[in-house]
Amino acid sequence: MSWHENTHRRWNPLIREWVLVSPQRTQRPWQGQIERSSRVVPPAYDPECYLCPGNARAGGVRNPNYTSTFVFDNDFPALEPGTPEASLDEGGLLIAQSERGICRVVCFSPDHSLTISRMALSDLQAVVATWASQYEELCGLPFISSVQIFENRGAMMGASNPHPHCQIWATERLPNEVLKEQLAQTEHLNTHGSCLVCDYLKIETADQERLVCENGSFVALVPFWAVWPFEIFVAPKTHLGALDEFGGQEQQDLADILKRVTTRCDNLFATPFPYTMGFHQRPAGPLPHPEWHFHAHFYPPLLRSATIRKFMVGFELLGMPQRDITPEAAAARLREASEEHFPGRG
Repeated sequence: MSWHENTHRRWNPLIREWVLVSPQRTQRPWQGQIERSSRVVPPAYDPECYLCPGNARAGGVRNPNYTSTFVFDNDFPALEPGTPEASLDEGGLLIAQSERGICRVVCFSPDHSLTISRMALSDLQAVVATWASQYEELCGLPFISSVQIFENRGAMMGASNPHPHCQIWATERLPNEVLKEQLAQTEHLNTHGSCLVCDYLKIETADQERLVCENGSFVALVPFWAVWPFEIFVAPKTHLGALDEFGGQEQQDLADILKRVTTRCDNLFATPFPYTMGFHQRPAGPLPHPEWHFHAHFYPPLLRSATIRKFMVGFELLGMPQRDITPEAAAARLREASEEHFPGRG
């Protein structure tokens, strides 16, 4: 049987779930319109943008005239630190718990027009340093168990503002996906005496088929178990559990790999590429968590063009995730994409 031609399912050891792979479906006719979206770059300053320097946010709060990164508590937080403690349990069926937390926004740059792919490496390294300091600060709060840093890029991914920014949600308990990875990595360490991600990277770096790019500290690849068409997994080559363990070189190399990955994605579809990206890393608290290996997930929805996308529907909502383009084919297309942003544009 050919894994590149025949239907099969692949196991994701981090969350211990299956994904159905149907490579033969790439040959089916597509009757939807395929077109390219505009490459128009927004202005460097937008007087209507609530994230630009000097502009007013909700409630009349005005941003400072910041010149690098800028962090503030979200004006419309999904989590609040003062939520009163409460619980509900009716017969073990109706169960609820209060959840405290903190939501923050990190503006990457005062320049409204930028994306990660178009930022200078030195400016992007300042963003990584800010992520590290925020992680360390929030982990120091006694009621916080998990710090989730994530970026939604593009309107189709729910980004309400194109200004370059991300969010940080620090929660009282581990969120579902983090908890799945916690259990899987702990079980792997207890069973094999080694790190799950370290062992996985040894296989991928030896195979090379799903690698996209790498530098001295990091590797970017399309994971064997990818669900999204051009899903990307980024991880350090050495065992580092969280951002606060990075030295200057690791911070610089993380900035470099993120810029290179997003540039390739923009070039592949000739458009500012929409995605959700986030870091999974060691939980907060006094325990050392040797099982944890820092990594980033990119979940981009585009499938065939700037307007043809892939969301979870039908069997995927009712049965299990399914993909047509194999991870190997997706990685090959990403490797072929340029790391010069929109090459040839005047």
